[in-house]
Amino acid sequence: MAVSEDNGWGEQAKCLTADPEDLFVEGAAQNRAKALCTGCPVRTQCLAHALDNRIEHGIWGGMTERERRALLRRRPLVTSWQRLLQTAQSEHERSTSTGLNGKDSQSRAS
Repeated sequence: MAVSEDNGWGEQAKCLTADPEDLFVEGAAQNRAKALCTGCPVRTQCLAHALDNRIEHGIWGGMTERERRALLRRRPLVTSWQRLLQTAQSEHERSTSTGLNGKDSQSRAS
């Protein structure tokens, strides 16, 4: 994965120390390459970068080129994957920290 100029997120990527050739493989080796993305703190930014820039090769954000092409076909009207994925991530974080009755998890613990 190339380091992006987008806020330096690439410098935090888990794969930064991996052999780049490990991320540009075919067939069953792609599953091993995708495993490198597990737990990466910038996985969402990486995927958004690949989708927004229509990167055709390699594993980016835990997705193969085939998976990214399929996603792009399913969602042709998305103009900014970065904005969409950041919004979804924020909503997910907010929903996991809020209880059913609207109280945050710290209030329930007290």
